[in-house]
Parts: sequence; structure tokens; C-alpha cells
Amino acid sequence: MSTKSDYILKLLNVVSWIIFIGVCIEAGAFIVNTFFTLLLNPEGAKRFWMEVNLSELYYYNQSYYVTVTSLMIIVAVLRALMFYHIVKFLNNKELRLSQPFNETTRRFILKIAYMGLGIGLFSFWGAKVAEGLVKQGVRMPEIQYLRLGGADVWLFLGVILLVIAQIFKRGIEIQNEIDLTV
Repeated sequence: MSTKSDYILKLLNVVSWIIFIGVCIEAGAFIVNTFFTLLLNPEGAKRFWMEVNLSELYYYNQSYYVTVTSLMIIVAVLRALMFYHIVKFLNNKELRLSQPFNETTRRFILKIAYMGLGIGLFSFWGAKVAEGLVKQGVRMPEIQYLRLGGADVWLFLGVILLVIAQIFKRGIEIQNEIDLTV
């Protein structure tokens, strides 16, 4: 492997670690703030996370509050898991870019694809719940502030990665046939 490829992989590893730490902090903050607001101090809904105000939702209906924050937590945890798997894959000693068509890489792509689809579906669900609440007269922050925006992008990512995983599957089959003939 060339020095440039090594440098790019190391840079991607560092960036992935930074993003992983950030999404873990965000997921943890969502969990802690949800329980803190529900169990200890309802005023915590005024500054839920990054100055997002969910107090009107909390006082309108606590069940909806739990629903919206649960969807936010699920999306954040799935994003954290996705970056955990990316960091784990980049640090994997079995990673061979000289022979990229292997089962380890295909399984990694499938995991990321399924997580992308999950993030997309839960984001879409959360956006629809928030939209329904706005129609009922509840003042809600924009979905990007709730970290539920971009469902279509996540779904697109998941579908594209499923296609790439199928290409890798065929590449593995061809590579195994070549290995058997040599």
C-alpha cells in the first residue's frame, strides 16, 4: 500500500474518532436530559440540548415528549454505533486494501447500510411526529435542531450501500473462482 493511501486511512481514522466521540456525547446528552427532565426537573425541557426548547411539548403531553425524545435517542445511538463500526473497521488489522473484495468488508458495508436505513426510518418517523404536533398547535423546534432531519439522505445512503454490498458479493465470488483456477 502506498504512503498516500496510508496517510488517507490515518486521516479518515482520526476524523472518524472525532465524529464518533461527538455523536456519543450527543446520544448520552439526549438520554441524560430526557431522564433528568422526566424524573427530576421538568424545567430541563426548556434547554434540552444545544438550547433546544421542548418545554411546550413537555407540558402539552409527556407521552409525546417521551416519543420524540426516544426517536431522537434512537437516531443518535444508531449514528454512534455506525461510527463505532467505522472506527473498528479502520483499526481492524485484517483490513487488506490489496484485496478489498473479502467477506469482512462486505459485512462491514452491510452493517453500515442497515444502520443508515434504520437512521433514515427513525428520522422520518420522528419528523412526521413533529409535523403532526405542529399541526395540533404545539410549537416545536425545526427537525434539524432535533437531529431528525435528512431522513431521505440516510435512506439513500442505505440503499446505495446495499447495492455496493451486492457488488462486493459478486466480486468475492469472482475472486474465489480466480483463486481456484490458479
